[in-house]
Amino acid sequence: MHLVPENITPEQLLEENQKLKAENILLESRINEMQFQIDQMSRLLYGAKRERFVRNVDENQLTLPFEVKEDPAPEKQEEVITYVRSKTKRENHPGRLALPAHLPVEEIIIEPNEDTTGMKCIGKEITDQLELVPAKLYIKRYIRPKYIKPADETSLNHVGVIADLPVFPIEKGIAGPGLLAQIMVDKFVDHLPIYRQIERFKREGITMPSSTLNGWQEAVCNLLEPLYDTLKYRVLSQGYIQVDETPIQVLDKTKKGKTHRGYHWVYYSPLEKTVLFDYNDGRSREGPSRLLKDFKGYLQTDGYNVYDMFSKNKAITMLNCMAHARRGFEKALEYDKPRAEYAMGMFQKLYAIEQKARDQSYTPEQRHKLRLDESLPILNELGKWMAETYKTVLPKSALGKAIAYCIPRWDNLLAYLNDGSLEIDNNLAENAIRPIALGRKNYLFAGSARGAERAAMFYSFFGTCKKNDINPFEWLKKVLEVIPTYKVSKLSDLLPQNLNL
Repeated sequence: MHLVPENITPEQLLEENQKLKAENILLESRINEMQFQIDQMSRLLYGAKRERFVRNVDENQLTLPFEVKEDPAPEKQEEVITYVRSKTKRENHPGRLALPAHLPVEEIIIEPNEDTTGMKCIGKEITDQLELVPAKLYIKRYIRPKYIKPADETSLNHVGVIADLPVFPIEKGIAGPGLLAQIMVDKFVDHLPIYRQIERFKREGITMPSSTLNGWQEAVCNLLEPLYDTLKYRVLSQGYIQVDETPIQVLDKTKKGKTHRGYHWVYYSPLEKTVLFDYNDGRSREGPSRLLKDFKGYLQTDGYNVYDMFSKNKAITMLNCMAHARRGFEKALEYDKPRAEYAMGMFQKLYAIEQKARDQSYTPEQRHKLRLDESLPILNELGKWMAETYKTVLPKSALGKAIAYCIPRWDNLLAYLNDGSLEIDNNLAENAIRPIALGRKNYLFAGSARGAERAAMFYSFFGTCKKNDINPFEWLKKVLEVIPTYKVSKLSDLLPQNLNL
């Protein structure tokens, strides 16, 4: 208990009261800071990251475009039950699934059991059913007749005539391009490990050793390596790249049963929708500095300090990700709600402007003008608010950390205003990484550094297929059919966005 002397003057009492208020504010801030740190550790241990902000605003207030509106709960209806129970049909039901027009149709005509002799057909009822025929392995047998001239039949040195075999993806291998393509798609698109594929072959009555499948995978990688180099050159030649990274566990050959953490770095070209994955055994600057040593243009990243080295390169203009800046304020909502809500509301307005440009299919020039007219004033106001607010918060508090993240990166966060072709964040690169996260849950780790490099190659090809709405199986099958004899100078024609299927 804080004791006050009996003979204290009113002025001294007022001064003492102000001191106590200041101490209380400081203690509350420290408590909030400690609670923030505890919550962060708890989230890392037990919880999933979330990114959601809903604020009470009036009907005319702009909302964040990527917030998903929940369907309203259906109204409760009383149901009267007598001898017969009845329910009203649910309104606004989407109805029966419309079947794709491109699928082949097998027609089965069912005649009545009754004798229809002498009857006239007045129409027909048609009922469609979606059916599946499981993929089946089959043997593709090439038969090549041999010919000789009749006069050479008795000659020991006769020269016969026989057709040439087509060029196979794997020389003297029994796996055709369709089978090889399916194995790769199963593993890197549908995340089906090799051992599960072996089990599936067993159900078809075929014993397939893991060494055989791994050998086929290695052969396909060797065949596609020049195409991968072509894709790499294609991405790095673009004037705008988004970069992100994600970990992958790799089996350590020097320590039995142990793994080490490697990293897949993803480089995404939004202008051409091309994805490039590059494997490195760590998260140091070595990987991106090697790959981007000759890059010129806009480079968009999160706040990871490895990327700071590129700010000294005059050929590179750095952009930071607005979504990463926003996340710090989302975390601060629990500890400093009024001020965090203000910042979140400003981010809402910025993203609403971006959504407006997408909805109305703005050209880059139109989007550039829109941002200067509407986004720039918001950013100026937000930047001024951050500078003033930072003076009043503890540096280690949730709000203090959020502002401290933004202030030194402010120019880079605003750089997207320079060109209408640039994005406000690097979420497109983050989305390209998601298949790896799904794959990790199934095969847990790569068997070697070479295995991680192979995975990077296929994630690059299949990620590019996904961005361009291309069937990965059809693309890879076509490539494996033609690439053994394809000219190196024309390999770019085989990239997913260029190949005509």
